[in-house]
Amino acid sequence: MRLERVLRPKSIAAIGGLQASRVIEQCQLMGFEGEIWPVHPNKDEVHGLKAYRLIEDLPGAPDAAFIGVNRHLTIEVVRRLRDIGCGGGVCFAAGYLEADETGGELQSDLIEAAGDMPLLGPNCYGYINYADGALLWPDQQGGKRLDTGRTGVAIIAQSSNIAINFTMQKRGLPLAYIFTVGNQAMVGISEIALNLLEDPRVTTLGIYIEGFDSIEAFEALARKSRELKKPVVIFKVGKSEQAQAAAFSHTASLVGKHAVSSEFLRRNGFGQADSIPVFLETLKLLHLHGPLPGYRVSSMSCSGGEASIIADSAEKRKVYFPDLEQRHSDQLQAALGPLVAIANPLDYHTYSWGNREVMEATYSAMTAAGFDMNYLILDFPHPVRCDDWEWHIAVDAFESALKRNNAKGAFVVGMPENIPEDYTDNYSERGIVSFYGIDEALQATEIAADIGSAWQQDLPPPVLKLASADGKSITLDEASAKQDLQRAGVPVPAGRRVDSPEQVKPAAAELGFPLVLKGLGIAHKTELGAVRLNLNSVQQVEVAATELFEIVDQLYLETMKPALAELIVGVTREPQFGLVLTVGSGGILVELLQDSKTLLIPASRDEVEAAVADLKSAPLLQGYRGQPAADLAATVDAILAVQDYALSKSSSLLELDVNPLLIGAEGEGVFAADALIVLEEQE
Repeated sequence: MRLERVLRPKSIAAIGGLQASRVIEQCQLMGFEGEIWPVHPNKDEVHGLKAYRLIEDLPGAPDAAFIGVNRHLTIEVVRRLRDIGCGGGVCFAAGYLEADETGGELQSDLIEAAGDMPLLGPNCYGYINYADGALLWPDQQGGKRLDTGRTGVAIIAQSSNIAINFTMQKRGLPLAYIFTVGNQAMVGISEIALNLLEDPRVTTLGIYIEGFDSIEAFEALARKSRELKKPVVIFKVGKSEQAQAAAFSHTASLVGKHAVSSEFLRRNGFGQADSIPVFLETLKLLHLHGPLPGYRVSSMSCSGGEASIIADSAEKRKVYFPDLEQRHSDQLQAALGPLVAIANPLDYHTYSWGNREVMEATYSAMTAAGFDMNYLILDFPHPVRCDDWEWHIAVDAFESALKRNNAKGAFVVGMPENIPEDYTDNYSERGIVSFYGIDEALQATEIAADIGSAWQQDLPPPVLKLASADGKSITLDEASAKQDLQRAGVPVPAGRRVDSPEQVKPAAAELGFPLVLKGLGIAHKTELGAVRLNLNSVQQVEVAATELFEIVDQLYLETMKPALAELIVGVTREPQFGLVLTVGSGGILVELLQDSKTLLIPASRDEVEAAVADLKSAPLLQGYRGQPAADLAATVDAILAVQDYALSKSSSLLELDVNPLLIGAEGEGVFAADALIVLEEQE
């Protein structure tokens, strides 16, 4: 749906009372240069403008209309606007689908009344177009109009109050648009996002969301983002949502909706922020510098304390401070003298403070080293009680050094109140980001590098589109599940079904020792005491079988395999995202560490390898404390074979759980020691 007229209107109709009058007021304050037509049944003028009693009395078809009347009257107003050829509207009224059954019926009537006219909402606060000074916005706001020829950031928020707060930011973030979406009855977040990205005045897009309107549309947004080289940052709430309370398998208990949606965003190259400050700081960085090619960062300050703080803050992050090459270290030593210890992060001491020549030489030597981002930590003194002329020497020297080396740079302000907003605006115009906070700087840099890294890879395949599963389910017993997996290429230990005590002895003789004996038809065998391990003789097997036959009717006898480590590999079905692959620490560690990674199917070999390497238990696979290294190639092969099986059963697979996958030493392979498969019964 094309939204050109409603997003960038040349004429606006403001329909209704108080809220409509505020829309007019905000447009006038912003200097909107188009036509504004108030519509009110009892007024002749509103804010000095001629008012029209009826929509049919308007001098033309408005490009955009703000509809600020009650939910019942809104439907007739929308119908009349459609009939005169209005370009689109904002439906302010609430009380539709989000409210009650009557509201749901009214929303259906509203959609019918709009026809092919784009309608934002209902229950929508509207939007602000700072580039054209057009505000279909019934409230105060704190942003300023974008100067002609300038670019800015667009933000879409699923919360009206948070959108208002975004307009009030004093971080020097230039805004091109602020959008709210309401109920998204006709126009969803993704459709607005696609239209905003196409505006040449928009450099970067930020989206605050609670849920996705369309997975396919977000995949299209990812493609458009790369095509136009305009990054998108998502702040998605819902992290606290718990996984299923009564999960049938270990895998289901590990997979939460936030983990799945986060993986969807990662693989499609969207940046992900988890707080409002990080969201805004990341947008600032991307607006000015775009995605970063890597995670290598330098930091300079005239304080050992600041150097230590930022070094500590980078611990366990992907952004890092590499050691300097000797030639750059020598250049820094020459600039600063023998009393300064050269390192990254660099404490260049106060010896050179206020000395433009020395400071520029220092900054130039550091920024010439090819880092992906260069920080200068700089808190400005109190603007009323202090003088900051020496700080501007540092600013000018840093700017000169960055330009000389064609490097990307940022001021990092430890406390947000320690820099005036107009300074931030000025430095942005000079090509330097001002980060408000050390942690925020590191996180924003990491997100920008994440996007850069994703853009260096091919776009992933779309998620699987699966029909909803609402039929009866069938749970395969372990023996049947392993047979299915083995046919798909998943290694399993040799095993035999045992239906009676008489079958135990010949089965044991055939398989050889050591053996494990399990009860069949039980989901959580260990918890119910239905497993016997390390059986090394026929007598031990017979005793174990006697005990287990008191619990279940059928047993499974299997050879035991040695292992360096254990993993869990599972697949679950998600309504929006298709099949989801989970890899995690197995055995008792699955509950103890809650250590798992989520991937969307189909996942590439590289993605699987990266997921395994990123587990907390990964050191156990890499030769921990002199132990042999695990068979990582066979591990990845087995995980991909599980995925292949899931793909082959995609129409019916509800859940799959291999726990544990036993990992042997290099060359010894891997084995699925236990398996659970739940399928939808096919007619």
